Amino acid sequence: MTSRRHLLALTLLAPLLSGLGGGSSLAQEIDVEAILNDPEAPVAGNPKGDVTIVAFLDYNCPFCKVSAPVLERVVKEDGKVRLVYKDWPVITEASVYGAQLALAAHYQGKYEVAHKALMAIRGGKVSREKMLEAVKATGLDMARLQADLAANNDKILALLKRNLAQADSLGLQGTPVYLVGPFRTSTLDYAGFKQVISDARGKQGAQ
Repeated sequence: MTSRRHLLALTLLAPLLSGLGGGSSLAQEIDVEAILNDPEAPVAGNPKGDVTIVAFLDYNCPFCKVSAPVLERVVKEDGKVRLVYKDWPVITEASVYGAQLALAAHYQGKYEVAHKALMAIRGGKVSREKMLEAVKATGLDMARLQADLAANNDKILALLKRNLAQADSLGLQGTPVYLVGPFRTSTLDYAGFKQVISDARGKQGAQ
């Protein structure tokens, strides 16, 4: 059954995806390889880590903003975690714009810089203007970012469409969602992240 979140996401993305054939025929089967290894999805942490965390996030999600610095700390301290970012803008139209900015920054190797700046904006109804100001304040090459966005927007929107299809295939209802090895969670605190990573390693070691 199509979820309310899915319908909202389609409503937000449909005008932007119209040039790509629309967003009405999204895949329903879970494609694990695509979720873990989409070549266009930004990856942080250790690219050869023994545990992968896939993070479905929205830049207008207050809970994502609470957990973002905690997740960053855990990944950095652990040293053996591979983090895959899935921009999943389902809350407001401005969320789509934020995802576009962050993914455009990826072309100059600065996705995490833009991501961190966008997650640091307080509130859950952040406007496009505030998102753009936050990214500008990082010192990123904005001329290049805008050029990259213009040149690669079809690729960016195609990635967002794939993320949406993957979230739908998993039956996700809202952000944040973290796939940690074989587990799915919305853990927000440091201890919780540490525990689920440890559990994922134990599960993998037992196989």
